[in-house]
Amino acid sequence: MTAAVLTGAGAALPTTLDQEAAWDGFFAEHYAGVRAARRIFLGAGVRRRHAVANPLDEDLSGWSTGARMARYIQEALPLGKQAVAGALDSAGLAPGDVGLFAVATCTGYATPGLDIRLASDLGMPPGLQRLLVGHMGCYAAIPGLAAVGDFVTARSRPAVLLCCELTSLHVQPAQNDLEQVVAHALFSDAAAAVVVEPGAGRGHRLAAIVARTDASTSDHMTWDVTDLGFRMGLSPRVPDVLSRHVGDVVDELLAGAGLRVEDVAGWAVHPGGPRIIDVVRDELGLAEEQVGASRRVLAEHGNCSSATVLLVLQELGDVDGPIVAMAFGPGLTLYAALLLPA
Repeated sequence: MTAAVLTGAGAALPTTLDQEAAWDGFFAEHYAGVRAARRIFLGAGVRRRHAVANPLDEDLSGWSTGARMARYIQEALPLGKQAVAGALDSAGLAPGDVGLFAVATCTGYATPGLDIRLASDLGMPPGLQRLLVGHMGCYAAIPGLAAVGDFVTARSRPAVLLCCELTSLHVQPAQNDLEQVVAHALFSDAAAAVVVEPGAGRGHRLAAIVARTDASTSDHMTWDVTDLGFRMGLSPRVPDVLSRHVGDVVDELLAGAGLRVEDVAGWAVHPGGPRIIDVVRDELGLAEEQVGASRRVLAEHGNCSSATVLLVLQELGDVDGPIVAMAFGPGLTLYAALLLPA
């Protein structure tokens, strides 16, 4: 069977926003009178993040969903183009080589969508197959990888996955709601892309995918379409649910390849927040330095939803050995991928 191998990666980030400046210049007034808001905001593990809509310059909290969607297309196109072009360049491929182009996003929708518009702008072939992975949230990169990996294995043609998330377009009206404070403290904007090729002799091959959904906790994380953008619901119980399942998911992922936790050379853990990283570290018995890439991405980029785990993979750099990538989101759902040296 032809291996599906990750051979290239690219990313694009909008304007950088300092976390303290964002609090002082906008969110302090936005959450005036909300007890503990400042402590939560500045304790989120984020130093800097990125925003196409900088709250220091413009307040989108009263914008309609329609206006936010129009802005999404305007902002996502150049970011997505830069990320995909960078990934293709790093893989040494041209746009015309791509057989499948998949786009994952939960922060913006339009038809024709990013998949069609970017394929045209980049010069991908008219016979290109396309896939849009929508509204899965923070874990969407891994089922996206599973889909493009299956295509590459079955068709022996290269594929590209783009995750493009612009959470800054969904700033919500001021409310006395600590869940909203947490969401606004963590979430950020980014585009990240990977190239997957058949049978390449470099990079890491996609060896296995494991998913686990605990539907009994589906109310713990939500992403609701409202008349004023998309509204995040985020329970403080999410790390506790994660702690019950992450060990079994990783054991199942590694067992199929005859591996143990100690054999893993690189950990790309989606940094949903500081407690999420803590739980994964503690439940798997990892050293703090083994989740260092996730900490750094959270600190320098924030939680960029589906794009984040791809940013962590890029932060890991060249790893000589097995890599485990994990992401978590609505459901509650855990997804994990095993990447082995090609």
